[in-house]
Amino acid sequence: MNDFLSLRDFTPDQVRHLLDLAADIKARPADFSGALKGKTLAMIFEKPSLRTRVTFDVGIQQLGGFSLYLSPAEINLGKRESIHDVAKNLERMVQGIMIRTFAHGIVEEMAKEAGVPIINGLTDYSHPCQAMADFLTIREVKGRTEVKLAFVGDGNNVAHSLMFAGALLGAHVAIVTPPGYEPKADATEWTERHAKATGARLTITNDPVEGVRDADVIYTDVWASMGQEGEAEARRKLFLPYQVNEKLVGHARPDVTFMHCLPAHRGEEVTAGVIDSPRAVVFQEAENRLHAQKAIMLELMK
Repeated sequence: MNDFLSLRDFTPDQVRHLLDLAADIKARPADFSGALKGKTLAMIFEKPSLRTRVTFDVGIQQLGGFSLYLSPAEINLGKRESIHDVAKNLERMVQGIMIRTFAHGIVEEMAKEAGVPIINGLTDYSHPCQAMADFLTIREVKGRTEVKLAFVGDGNNVAHSLMFAGALLGAHVAIVTPPGYEPKADATEWTERHAKATGARLTITNDPVEGVRDADVIYTDVWASMGQEGEAEARRKLFLPYQVNEKLVGHARPDVTFMHCLPAHRGEEVTAGVIDSPRAVVFQEAENRLHAQKAIMLELMK
């Protein structure tokens, strides 16, 4: 395991190993407190963040290492300085690089150029660290990963990574989205091809009730992500029938769990009655970003 760019790069056994390691780190943090002593993680942020910033920053320090925050003004990848030159500078100074950016090609090019591990903290195409935290949470709450997870909303980067994780971990992932907002065709094709080996399934539907029927987990995300602010009003009207509310949740299993990658807009993609109910595990899920990413850093940078 050299880089962590997309869950498509890993086998089911490798993903399960990372989940096991994350669970061990969460249960026995003191046992890992010096595991990355003296190691430095450079954190490149082209997009702002709460959870990604805090969990990587705190995580590397809890493992005995250091973090270095690099803002868009300091880096401005590919504009102020080429990706090649940034990679060649940083590989001589740090032992790992986390990037939260726009185009997925940026993390791929950085991985090609840098001689140290690259971690995808988010791109427009995928969010693999989030999916690892999500399935760690599902395993804690449900006791297994072979669940039906209904993702309701835009077939975006989070949806893609949940599809990839589901295919590797034997889950039935249902993507429930308005017409025209389905996941990318290549993400769908990869998921369907790899699901066969694990007994996983992928369903893509425009029918919210059918999509969440018998779901163990209902998951949603904001309707307009960063960079889509100009589409927010049009999306709000189009996505309103896909709001996760008490009525929609009633079509899932009685013990359904609600998840959201946050930030959440109560009254838009989810009602307060759902996200603030006992069925929601959004803050446990957010905390698990810390443990999942510590496992990823440990595996790559040890």
